[in-house]
Amino acid sequence: MKTEVNQMQEQPIPDRLKISPFLVFYLIMSMQIGIGVLSYQRVIAKDAGYDAWISILFAGGCIHVILWMIYKIAETVDGDFVTAHKYLTGNLIGKTISSIFIGYFFLYVLAITRTFIEVIQVWMFPELSTFWFSLGFMILCTYIIFGGFRTVVGIALFGLLLPAYLLLTFGWAIEFSNFYNLLPIWDHSVMELLNGSYNMSLTFIGFEIILFIYPFIKEPKKSKKWAHLAVLTTTLIYTILAVITFAYYSEDLLAKQIWPTLTMWKIVEMPFVERFEYIGIANWNLIMLPNVCIAIWISSRLIKRIFNIRQKIGVFFVVSAFLLVINFINTREKISMVNDFFGKIGFGFTFIYIPLLFVAIMIAKSVKKKVKKK
Repeated sequence: MKTEVNQMQEQPIPDRLKISPFLVFYLIMSMQIGIGVLSYQRVIAKDAGYDAWISILFAGGCIHVILWMIYKIAETVDGDFVTAHKYLTGNLIGKTISSIFIGYFFLYVLAITRTFIEVIQVWMFPELSTFWFSLGFMILCTYIIFGGFRTVVGIALFGLLLPAYLLLTFGWAIEFSNFYNLLPIWDHSVMELLNGSYNMSLTFIGFEIILFIYPFIKEPKKSKKWAHLAVLTTTLIYTILAVITFAYYSEDLLAKQIWPTLTMWKIVEMPFVERFEYIGIANWNLIMLPNVCIAIWISSRLIKRIFNIRQKIGVFFVVSAFLLVINFINTREKISMVNDFFGKIGFGFTFIYIPLLFVAIMIAKSVKKKVKKK
């Protein structure tokens, strides 16, 4: 079975291009912490109310199970997402199925980048050109990606560590918070809590990149603990921030806030800055950078694996398509539509497709073992 799988793989990845297992922690966290942090509280509170922090914990627990499945898939086929499909259906059909996910990561880039531009336009520069900002941002992303996967991982590391001080700024909100807002606990039905977990989909998406970067990890089995630690850390950050937000806003007021995280920054007072939300948005640019770079890298990597095209050409293709499409998403309604659509697609991929793929891989493994014995 091992020989069959290896025949389906492309040439092994040289060790000089691989990353240490602990860097998986920063990769997953940098993908999960993105534009969704600015608005997820209002979205999850629509169904679960102020019990929504329970929904976050439940969603985080489910992700640990999905992450375990992802590692089992990658270990079984000894490769990435494309290899898994080849393992199941053969070369041609496997590549055809895998090609769909080029569009998945393209849509990811489109959704988060356009939403971030909207934040800048609403809060800072109303006349900012969507196209010209996108062009500048894509040039920067392309430059980073051309440096190779290790460079992208380095940006993910700095994009997570440098703005980490922003977590401390939410302490200002605690002074004006009323934690009795969260009482009584478990005041909503199980179905409402599950709906809250479902609405966290767009925010939690990102951990599935392990399926695509697995061959680039040195001793990938050692990265498991770091991947699970990343998901746990992200879950706790989202839960704590949600609790602070629920204590700061009344339910009626929260329902009117499009970006409650940004609004909380309005009360931050420092001697050297009057409007701290401007600092926060500027820092968020650094947080968004690895999100976009990793997604474009994976899209271009899939193009290379499936169509045997140089990855740099794939990067140009993805970036050019992005710059063409983003001009048509020019209203709040269209931005919301793209985000809602991607949230549903992301939920379907991570919580439905991956478990089905896991079951199919395990069945195929069992069948191949029996055939081999005969």
